[in-house]
Amino acid sequence: MLSVQRMTPFFTKQEDFRLRLVFAYQYFSIIKGGEVFQFVPTEGKEIVINLKSLQVENLGEIFVFQRGSRFLRLPLYQLLLISDLHIHLNTILEGHVNPNKDTNVSEDVIIESEHIIATLENENRIRMIDYALETDDLSLFHKLTEGLQEI
Repeated sequence: MLSVQRMTPFFTKQEDFRLRLVFAYQYFSIIKGGEVFQFVPTEGKEIVINLKSLQVENLGEIFVFQRGSRFLRLPLYQLLLISDLHIHLNTILEGHVNPNKDTNVSEDVIIESEHIIATLENENRIRMIDYALETDDLSLFHKLTEGLQEI
């Protein structure tokens, strides 16, 4: 699993109902295996969020991170699945979404979205458990199965 160490947009721009978050060097970094990888804006450098649906629109954007001579190329959708990026995005969005303003999102849509997210997170956990078993990574296996005994 990856975790986001720092995520500060270089600048943000709101266009109608879209919010563009543009990143530059030293404004975005992730931790993988205890090592910090810095964002390099060689390919993708922005995240576009639809403020009406609160969905990321450019999920295919490729983000590149570097540590020394090693590079990680991650599509945005994968970065959202295997990291805590959504937590950082929520923090950024708090200043841009007006809770008093009607966003035309019904409670049913919110409940359905939460269900879909929970399903995807569960499927990802199962894949990660399979990966931990395949690679004989017992510590990862134990981390991933800690909460399963309670279910």
